[in-house]
Amino acid sequence: MNSELDLLDLDRKYLWHPYTQMKDFEKDNLLFVDRGEGIFLFDSLGRRYYDTISSWWCILHGHNHPMIKSAIMAQLDRLEHVHFAGTTHEGAIRLAERLVDLTPDGLDRVFYSDNGSTACEVAIKMSFQYWRHMGETARKGFISLERGYHGDTVGAMSLGGVKAFNSPFDTLTFDSYRIPSPYCYRCPYKAEPTVESPNRQGAGLLDCSLACLGPLDELLADKGHEIAGIILEPLLQAAGGMIVYPVKYLKRLAELVSNYGIHLILDEVATGFGRTGRMFALEHAGISPDFLCLSKGLTAGYIPMAATITTDEVYNAFYADYREGRTFFHGHTFTGNPLASAAALASLEVFEQENVLNGLQDKISVFQSGIKGFRKLPFVGDVRGIGMVAAFELVMDRKTGTMFPPEKRVGQMIYKDGLKKGLILRPLNDIVYLFLPLSVTVDQIEDILDRSFEVISGLSL
Repeated sequence: MNSELDLLDLDRKYLWHPYTQMKDFEKDNLLFVDRGEGIFLFDSLGRRYYDTISSWWCILHGHNHPMIKSAIMAQLDRLEHVHFAGTTHEGAIRLAERLVDLTPDGLDRVFYSDNGSTACEVAIKMSFQYWRHMGETARKGFISLERGYHGDTVGAMSLGGVKAFNSPFDTLTFDSYRIPSPYCYRCPYKAEPTVESPNRQGAGLLDCSLACLGPLDELLADKGHEIAGIILEPLLQAAGGMIVYPVKYLKRLAELVSNYGIHLILDEVATGFGRTGRMFALEHAGISPDFLCLSKGLTAGYIPMAATITTDEVYNAFYADYREGRTFFHGHTFTGNPLASAAALASLEVFEQENVLNGLQDKISVFQSGIKGFRKLPFVGDVRGIGMVAAFELVMDRKTGTMFPPEKRVGQMIYKDGLKKGLILRPLNDIVYLFLPLSVTVDQIEDILDRSFEVISGLSL
């Protein structure tokens, strides 16, 4: 049997990890994870680490939850997989019914795929083809936000606003319209924080007139009837820097695009399933989109799965005799996978049996109060958060907000120091964030905050 060091050498020889400069691990070893339990991951020596980023934002109820494991094992004895074109099965049907019940009125049709990128790609293609079927062929443009992220497929990248992810592939993508990010900490319109929101947190209100929506207003006045849809992450731009923005921004944006009949596509891949304190972030604004994109927490992180939920109006535009050529020709091998369906249904059962959403409120209060203490640290320029998510933006100069030069690799320092403190942190450049599993306890939240404070306060530059 190979030792851990032997396996790490084989990793270097054969593997290529995502979002990773592999040269960094010529001498340093990757963290070798042996098992998981609750909100902890353990290495082969038994050392435990808080999974503070929910293993890329997907773990909801902790690792190795008995109810979800049991559901997967039971399904494995019945049916592991079947193609989803011309066949169906109980799990996919029951899950679709549950998702329609959980989401806003008007979202009535569920299309399954594999991951967050494909969930968004499906919405983009459906919107585009819908307008063709409706005879409005001028509607072929899409709008997205700077610093938005919707995945790494070519269509999703075309509507992404994070240069590090997109710029190498610019010539492969299609043109789209970008509007400014509601990045309150670096607001170019110089909006001032109010007493209600002293740190520009998204749950409060900003003393501004939402001037950052001015460019959208102008674009719609000029080209509104040429736009098919707009895509955005509600209340939290995750990969763009854990940017939390006001509820009133989301409400106003939805009103503006509705005036022009433009499809509203909400990417809740990261924000869905309790992360913001509600089942879906859109509930804070009381809005209903034309497309809702889900993944990650859909199966509580156990098996890959995604869903794009849309309206009967969109569905009916494709419903016709085959000869009319209205079929939506898009699919994935593992669409509606029975094991993934079982995991998703079990996760939703955990929400009910463990009263997860109601139990979150005290946790959120402790968590969001606890992060305020980070404001006094010398390199922390901004502290922001919503629900079970928090971010600390590290800067070289607090007065000017000047960022560290990339070669400093401050985020890498934080990652390494975090491991020493039993934390798995994976900063977005110099933005340290916590994206906690919903199953975390109040005591664990306080411990995580204490350890994170030690890591950030100990930063030596």
